[in-house]
Amino acid sequence: MEGFLTDEQREMMKVATQTADDLPPSQKPHSVLLEHLPKVSAGGKASGASNAVKHRRSHAGRSIRSKKDGGAGKGNWGKLIDTDGDYHIDRNDPNYDSGEEPFELVGATLSDPLDDYKKAAASIINEYFSTGDVDVAAADLIELGSSEYHPYFIKRLVSVAMDRHDKEKEMASVLLSALYADVINPNQIRDGFVLLLESADDFVVDIPDAVNVLALFLARAVVDDILPPAFLPRAAKALPVTSKGYQVVQTAEKSYLSAAHHAELVERRWGGQTRTTVEEVKKKIADILNEYVETGETYEACRCVRELGVSFFHHEVVKRALVTAMENHAAEGLVLKLLKEAASENLISSSQMVKGFSRLRESLDDLALDIPSARTKFDLIVPKAVSGGWLDASFGYPSGECGRQQIEDEKLKRFKEDIVTIIHEYFNSDDIPELIRSLEDLGAPEYNPIFLKKLITLALDRKNHEKEMASVLLSSLHIEMFTTEDVADGFVMLLESAEDTALDILDASNELALFLARAVIDDVLAPFNLEEISSKLRPNSSGTETVKMARSLIFARHAGERLLRCWGGGSGWAVEDAKDKISNLLEEYESSGLVSEACKCIHELGMPFFNHEVVKKALVMGMEKKKDKMMLDLLQESFGEGLITTNQMTKGFTRVKDGLEDLALDIPNAKEKFKDYVEHGKKNGWVSSSFLTSLTEDANLG
Repeated sequence: MEGFLTDEQREMMKVATQTADDLPPSQKPHSVLLEHLPKVSAGGKASGASNAVKHRRSHAGRSIRSKKDGGAGKGNWGKLIDTDGDYHIDRNDPNYDSGEEPFELVGATLSDPLDDYKKAAASIINEYFSTGDVDVAAADLIELGSSEYHPYFIKRLVSVAMDRHDKEKEMASVLLSALYADVINPNQIRDGFVLLLESADDFVVDIPDAVNVLALFLARAVVDDILPPAFLPRAAKALPVTSKGYQVVQTAEKSYLSAAHHAELVERRWGGQTRTTVEEVKKKIADILNEYVETGETYEACRCVRELGVSFFHHEVVKRALVTAMENHAAEGLVLKLLKEAASENLISSSQMVKGFSRLRESLDDLALDIPSARTKFDLIVPKAVSGGWLDASFGYPSGECGRQQIEDEKLKRFKEDIVTIIHEYFNSDDIPELIRSLEDLGAPEYNPIFLKKLITLALDRKNHEKEMASVLLSSLHIEMFTTEDVADGFVMLLESAEDTALDILDASNELALFLARAVIDDVLAPFNLEEISSKLRPNSSGTETVKMARSLIFARHAGERLLRCWGGGSGWAVEDAKDKISNLLEEYESSGLVSEACKCIHELGMPFFNHEVVKKALVMGMEKKKDKMMLDLLQESFGEGLITTNQMTKGFTRVKDGLEDLALDIPNAKEKFKDYVEHGKKNGWVSSSFLTSLTEDANLG
């Protein structure tokens, strides 16, 4: 009861209790007072409102005195205990006070914090589109709080802009750049775009060109450095291939970010009507730094940076300054002095400083193409910045063995993400040369076994068409890029995880055996490689059983033809058939001497990944039948027309070299002949330098 009394009520109760001690028991006020206190019913209304205690506080907190109605002297209760029920409030009374009205306790409805955030965010966005004031929008968002909901702000901002004019689209992109790092952290930016991609199917209902518009927003975010390029393949991997979100990622990557001068085109796509474009700001920053290096006037440089009015883009100042220091060793001291001064004056915030260093660290591999010592120089600058107090120690650039391991882990992670995209693209396009170029661009030959594992793992869960494509690709890669050891190691990795694979793909063991046997039939692996692979696996494991199954497939009757047709694709020729046709065309060429006709037949074979067999048989035939010049002329013509590549030529020479001991039993001067062929190939650029180097170390050739 005490919790429902005002201070005045408590005071009255105390006085009344003291006075009532002199009253007869029948007039004791305790029960009467409880009867006339407002009682709250289950519905929230104060019961007995007409008889409510008139001396209370109003909703506004004002003290309302009970009106004397006579008979209220010292020691008397007066009207406080009147129970006649006749008292009522007259709103026409000149002394009417609204504070005397009966009141209700109304339970407040609990609101959803996310709904409240979305409403406030919508208001901020609408006001920003009206005023164009980036700083006010940023301040309002900070004041709003609830930073965990910022991804929804990004979704709302972009989705509203998508249905407006180019001006608003440009304004939305500028605001995102302004908010990045200082107000909205990178992970929230990423999550916001994930929400947008996941909602792309809904956007298309109301906005017909939603895919193209959202793709442009995505490309603009990459160009503005608020999303890393790696976001695209990761998002594509996570989205259903049939979804509009997947189309958005593909459009952004292929239509916008792959075009020449894409940065400038994307920046100006919406006219850049709101403020200076990013490219223009970058140019101004470069000019400021160039002038600073010439004059050495730190104060003037800081003033110029401040006048740019792009505090959200100061990370570019940091990155560009560090690149300048790497390019010009004499400027390093000036650059570090400028950054330290800018940090001490709070011109460049801690978050912008860290972001600038982070962006440079991510681009060190590309920078090293122009500045070979870029990574070493960066490693030296970071501790200077941390010890100088102008780079947060949390930047935590890894160093030593642990640091190198972290870098290696990150490189492997990126490689795995990239090859998934490359393999999916190959399954869609069937373009082997393009895949090889993409794989070469990654520049990580040490990860070739990992690529093979991923290729076959993805093919296992697809149709026979993709399985056939994977085997054909493996043959081409073996000729162009992969060593036999790469292929063997890749199969070892596959077979080590065979039991896990079988949990998702029931017939994985049978399919893996087919892939392994097919690799032997296609001359990618030799039969003895199966023994090596088996020796690296746990005894009696699923992997070793798969190898046994592959061996039985290989030695079955008509194994070559059956395995080549196991998935119903390929050239339709068994390897034995191809070898016979190569022998026939070389014999016909020997008879006719028509080089052009022989080249035409090689082309019509339609097995470019098997042209090393042409090289091998041509060289052996030249030795056996003393047709050296004729066969070398054919190889020269084939090489000149691009029918036989350097890698295919090298593999053909290698296979002859590996069989020289056996050849020498039938052709006594085989080794001398082969030396002459190698010299001819070296002179005409047929074979790779690595092959020539290996020959000098080969004991078989003295």
